[in-house]
Amino acid sequence: MQLTAHTDYALRVLIYLAINTEKRVTITELADFFGISRNHLVKVVHKLGVKGFVLTVRGKGGGICLSRPAREISVGNVVREVEGHFQMAECFNPKKQGSCALEKGCGLIGLLGGAVEQFLQTLDKAVLSDLVSQPSAQQFVSLTKLER
Repeated sequence: MQLTAHTDYALRVLIYLAINTEKRVTITELADFFGISRNHLVKVVHKLGVKGFVLTVRGKGGGICLSRPAREISVGNVVREVEGHFQMAECFNPKKQGSCALEKGCGLIGLLGGAVEQFLQTLDKAVLSDLVSQPSAQQFVSLTKLER
């Protein structure tokens, strides 16, 4: 199972925001910290806003912050919302069904479907605050201060 870079960046942004709750964070700050294209992060943050994970404020003093406490944001929900689909093979795509000669007797779709479901169930057990335990959060805050 591999997540897209878009989902990876979305999770990174949310983790950063979960640790930096005392202020609004700018996209430029995130881009500089992670070494990621600012333009790409604009798209990621926009999607997180549309999906209701972050609040965005434009203008002077603007920035982004979590829309609710980190303990209320399910990692599984973030991945589902940002990733979009989990078409592990061509046969998962509804537009391609019937195109494989093995489709009627193949157990691959059931096996891969079960694996994806187990993967998502594991992620559903975690909330964003689980990813930022106190000791690691303190190390992370120290890193962010060194980067500036």
